[in-house]
Amino acid sequence: MNIIAITGCSCGIGLATATYLKEQGMIVCPTARKKEDVLRLKELGFQDAKLLDVTKPDQIAGVIQDILDKYGKIDVWFNNAGYGQPGAIEDLPTNILREQFETNVFGLHECTRQILPVMRKQGYGKIIQHSSVLGLISLFGRGAYNASKYAIEGLTDTLRLELKKTNIYPVLLNTGPITSSFRKNAMQKLEENIDIEKSRFKETYHKNLNGKTKRVPFNEEAFSVAKVVYRIVLAQKPKPRYYITKATYILGSLKRILTTNMLDKILIKI
Repeated sequence: MNIIAITGCSCGIGLATATYLKEQGMIVCPTARKKEDVLRLKELGFQDAKLLDVTKPDQIAGVIQDILDKYGKIDVWFNNAGYGQPGAIEDLPTNILREQFETNVFGLHECTRQILPVMRKQGYGKIIQHSSVLGLISLFGRGAYNASKYAIEGLTDTLRLELKKTNIYPVLLNTGPITSSFRKNAMQKLEENIDIEKSRFKETYHKNLNGKTKRVPFNEEAFSVAKVVYRIVLAQKPKPRYYITKATYILGSLKRILTTNMLDKILIKI
């Protein structure tokens, strides 16, 4: 029986993945940062739901130990927790960029460091790192999030080389637009952390806050990610990278074949 731990399961991709894997008969240990979300997970039938803020190393250690005490192993660890901080680079306070990295990069890194000794001891394991299409290309006004996902790409590509002679597989997920609370939460971060009225991009920010942006093409439901994670769990040797949504395939391909200037002309319109 596969034992899977997933961070960031309060909603969206984390919750959808936990639900789908549980429906397939797997033992899922979902985590969430807020107590009320953990209680809701338990109400949904996830008795192994745990409280976990990935920026707190002691909580990570506690969750890992609790799972090991009960099941004796962790087959898959899915680093899914993260959020998006919008804002032009010139409007982005350094402390806010640091906060973005604390969760998306340093939290992921700490989880990875703590789960690796467990997997080395048991002789196998899979670590799924939730990157993004924005780990492949960059979009206007999303510098903090872009940078955090590029960092995940670099860390995971390096980790894969370092684990070549083991049965531990780091796997990158490059998701495109997925239905979730991500945009709603991002708009809240925009209002909280960016001085909109003093920015030369004030009009653009207000259009985003008022929902006057173009419909996102190639959007898919969160279960699209869940099904890919299920394939990874079952795979004896998973691929190092999985593209999810047509947007990722298209933009990932354009990144490989176009010059930087040509690609920029396309990206500035998205």
